[in-house]
Amino acid sequence: MSTVAAGNLALPTPKDTAFKSSGETEDAKVENGAVHAGSDRVEEDDDGKLRPVEEQDCGLKFSLKEQIEKDKDEGRLRRWKEHLFGRADVSAIELGVGKKVPEVKILTLSILSPGRPDVNLPFTAPFNSKRSLFTLKEGSRYHTKFSFNVFNSAVSGLKYAYTVWKTGIRVENTKKMVGTFSPRQEPYTHELEEETIPCGLFARGSYFVRTKFVDDEGKCYMDFSYYFEIRKNWQ
Repeated sequence: MSTVAAGNLALPTPKDTAFKSSGETEDAKVENGAVHAGSDRVEEDDDGKLRPVEEQDCGLKFSLKEQIEKDKDEGRLRRWKEHLFGRADVSAIELGVGKKVPEVKILTLSILSPGRPDVNLPFTAPFNSKRSLFTLKEGSRYHTKFSFNVFNSAVSGLKYAYTVWKTGIRVENTKKMVGTFSPRQEPYTHELEEETIPCGLFARGSYFVRTKFVDDEGKCYMDFSYYFEIRKNWQ
């Protein structure tokens, strides 16, 4: 089995980006003669000099999520943020302590063969792991399809890995790159390349498969094992 690499989302780092407050309405204050009638509001700096409030660096007063929401209608800034976050869905981003690591939830994992019902692997529910979940006819064509969600932040280098054994002997060990994905509420869906089941007496029999989804840092998001069979016929 092999996989089709998904398009990666580049996450460039902005340079020298500054946010400035504008359009603020303030009540005039008179402190130590700092404000005179008919003049702009000024405040005393650390060095004792007076300068307009507009020249002072107020800093970022909002969290990243609040700033995205606040400025979403400002064209240039919005386009820059879409470029930075890969058009991430703000509602899928969770900020705060311990919330910045990516989280991937595998939703479905299916085996599809033309003219046959889809086989949805029951990786989210208990089952008899020693019973074959499905049968594939020798010489038939099939491919794997899966869907998943990404939360919190972008996941880098998501991989689909699987190892196959027959009668205790490892016959395949593969790790394929799926891609890098930004968080969003809408699930991602991927279908792998179509494969052809081998034919012959030695190809038939029971197979044990262990499949995983891992990222560049080695974090595992799903670890699922099952049996299937290759037979001369579907039944």
